[in-house]
Amino acid sequence: MKTFDVTVIGGGSAGYAAARTAAAAGAKTAVIEGADAVGGLCILRGCMPTKALLESAHRWHEITEAGKFGLKVKPIRPDLSAILARKDALIADFAGYRVTQLERGKFAFLRGQARFLGPHRLGISWKGKTEIIESKTFILATGSEIQHLDLPGLAEAGFLTSDTALTHSVLPRSLIVLGGGAIAVEFAQFYSALGTKVTILQRSGHLVKEFDPEVSEELEKSFRKRGLTVITGTHLERVRRAGKAKEVFFTHEGKTQSVRAEEILYALGRKPRLAGLDLAAAGVPVREGRVRFDAALRSRVPHIFGAGDVAGPHEVVHIAIQQGEIAARNAVALARGKRTQPERIDYRLKAMVVFTDPEVAMVGLTEREARERKLDVVSAQYRFDDHGKSLIMGALDGFVKLVADRRGRIVGAQIIGPHASDLIHELIAVIHYRGTAAELAAMPHYHPTLAEIVTYPAEEIAELLKKRAKKKPRR
Repeated sequence: MKTFDVTVIGGGSAGYAAARTAAAAGAKTAVIEGADAVGGLCILRGCMPTKALLESAHRWHEITEAGKFGLKVKPIRPDLSAILARKDALIADFAGYRVTQLERGKFAFLRGQARFLGPHRLGISWKGKTEIIESKTFILATGSEIQHLDLPGLAEAGFLTSDTALTHSVLPRSLIVLGGGAIAVEFAQFYSALGTKVTILQRSGHLVKEFDPEVSEELEKSFRKRGLTVITGTHLERVRRAGKAKEVFFTHEGKTQSVRAEEILYALGRKPRLAGLDLAAAGVPVREGRVRFDAALRSRVPHIFGAGDVAGPHEVVHIAIQQGEIAARNAVALARGKRTQPERIDYRLKAMVVFTDPEVAMVGLTEREARERKLDVVSAQYRFDDHGKSLIMGALDGFVKLVADRRGRIVGAQIIGPHASDLIHELIAVIHYRGTAAELAAMPHYHPTLAEIVTYPAEEIAELLKKRAKKKPRR
């Protein structure tokens, strides 16, 4: 029977990061991957394929806007089959590289479905054969899967998900998107840009509800301007077939309404992938489909850790990698019997990007979160439609918002606008080094660039705090 110090279940971004880190520390490590295709959610069905599709959609939109820049183009049309083929080629390269990393890593790469047979024992089943291994510690990195809502009539009517839409080769003439999170709005804009009439039904009061309300409202306004129908604050009731169309009934503002479309995209969230692990055999409690992990990424069973989507609470790749590395270091220390204080993860720099047009990005605390924590904060915004470079680009939607504490340290930032996914990284650096609004305002920025826009709300915050300090009564 094979024995290991650290066994990682899952070969995606979190799992590979954990295995690489544990092996580099000298621990005898194994990675188990049970999916038919190797690569993990990000590469195969998440970040990379969706961004490939969106890049095509954004470029098509720019072509349709070419006349505004004095450019004449011949009548052309998008080719969905070619878009999907480009996506497939890119993903094949990304996945192939990940397979190479796993097969050539300084750890054992085992194929099969993992199932706990006890706290330290696993059964690994692959193509009719089962192998049993033992390990001092484990790291769960099994990712997530579609979380299905029990919506009457939906299954009978049929629908797309974020998984199946990636290979759906027919462009629907009309589409109802159920959901308003990052996955929902990215797919909504992709289809809309290619000519599909899109209606978004969101259950909460705003799209991308993780952001402050004014950011969400700006995205909704931009979507409506581009022809998407956005209905928020809904309660989904049922779905039915209506001839060749599909009809969704929902309650909005106290009234039952319905909308019809050729196709439905279900984008109402994901859940941890735990099926088949038999965590009960290892003594790990599962509540409402989830395992609770502490800041050291430990479950209730101290030698079983988690990383990535299965651990939450922020399902994004850079955090999954950070979790995998921390979980691995803690697992190695435990396997070696070290009684040092375990390393804990700090989500102060949590970041999120939505790759719509305009892009939406954030880091740190929203103003809402800061006030919920009873922090004394000030905020300021500056719009792109009053900024030289964005005016030249014709990218007029959106703004930059900064949130700072009473000492002027920036604790949060949100951007909706052109290249927000890139611009947010300067603010990640500033928050990482606990920089102040005054320091950011004083940093030279080249003109004309998009980047210099961040200095304007920083200047406003610095001035506000300076005036506040002058008004303070002397003791």
